[in-house]
Amino acid sequence: MTAAGPLWRAGERTGPDTLPGSRRARTARTIRTVALALTGATLTGTTLSGCGTAPTDVTTSPAAGRGVVSPSPAHASPSGSAADAASGPRDSKRAASKRDIYAADRPGMLSPVVAGFPSRVYVPNSESDSVDVIDPKTYKVIDHFRTGRLPQHVVPSWDMKRLWVNNNRGNTLTPIDPKTGKPGRPVPVEDPYNLYFSPDGREALVMAERNNELDFRDPRSMRLLHSMPVPCRGINHADFTADGSLFLASCEFSGDLVVIDWRRRKVTKTIALGPASMPQDVKLSPDGTTFYVADMDRGGVWLVDAATFKVIRFMPTGAGAHGLYVSRDSRVLYVSNRGAGSVSVVSFKEQKPIATWPIPGGGSPDMGGLSADGRELWLSGRYHGVVYVFDTVAGKLTHTINVGAGPHGLCVYPQPGRYSLGHTGIFR
Repeated sequence: MTAAGPLWRAGERTGPDTLPGSRRARTARTIRTVALALTGATLTGTTLSGCGTAPTDVTTSPAAGRGVVSPSPAHASPSGSAADAASGPRDSKRAASKRDIYAADRPGMLSPVVAGFPSRVYVPNSESDSVDVIDPKTYKVIDHFRTGRLPQHVVPSWDMKRLWVNNNRGNTLTPIDPKTGKPGRPVPVEDPYNLYFSPDGREALVMAERNNELDFRDPRSMRLLHSMPVPCRGINHADFTADGSLFLASCEFSGDLVVIDWRRRKVTKTIALGPASMPQDVKLSPDGTTFYVADMDRGGVWLVDAATFKVIRFMPTGAGAHGLYVSRDSRVLYVSNRGAGSVSVVSFKEQKPIATWPIPGGGSPDMGGLSADGRELWLSGRYHGVVYVFDTVAGKLTHTINVGAGPHGLCVYPQPGRYSLGHTGIFR
């Protein structure tokens, strides 16, 4: 074990990093620094650990074989409750144990809004300024269209009736009609690296990464309502607390997390992870008690208490830990390790990795999502111009599909859920 020393202190901010020149440069730095994460370290006194109706007879995650119990949908309260929010920490944890915020995301539970949409995978090619459309039944590209400059993610709207392509440098959002799979006229939006929606559906939250702002917009017209500067650099990924009141966002370039009261449009807390960190995707645990935050430079995932927003510990997974995806049975978290060329399977119950799925010959698995039935995990191959398809039951790569250059935040659509909170598919 290697002693790393204290890299952050509660309530303090560390100095910002020097902004990397390119994402390729950051990836190279990730690989160089992965030894810290993979060998383990003592961090702030904590030792890093090692490395519709769903069919009742179908297992959609390897954790089932380890006796991990799925939270009961009968007790689910995906949006939380006022009682949970008002109770103390001990009562909140007791209530959380009876809750599964992803209870509406089970296989087959498609909303009537999306039930008639054809199943497609939309792949934004950042370096080709285009989108490839894949038929998941044939694993073939069936359509291709141009977008604005640097498309980063394809995001389902809150009401799930539309998809938005985030054209970061083009300063536009390209709408896609999921009934036809065809694009519409681009809408002007400044610096749309990523896109989220408030739980009540009244506001679109644009992650203006280079501007270091969170922009509040009308979710339909995308008219600007308010720009909120954030005290960090490179805000880009996030998730909401179980009751929907707070928004935990990662700031890639300064190594911070920020807690945002989106109703008051105010940052309430900054969590400094340290200059060696590059936080990426954020995902809340099914019981609503713990945020998981991928850290690309450290090669693993931070666990953050969702009630106190105190860092619990760091968990190594693999070089370039980047995207986070919850299995359809809420038992495991899939972590795409972009530098290691693998996917780690993390048990929510055990809070540790229980399996690793390597890409034969290496690769660069990035962002994506699960198929509607949960049997497949689709991920973009960021630096290889491909899309990877993993069988989540067998735990192995089954298909590699050629697409454009620099594929990034692909969207598998439609997916189960009642409404979308944004990114490539966060549903409640």
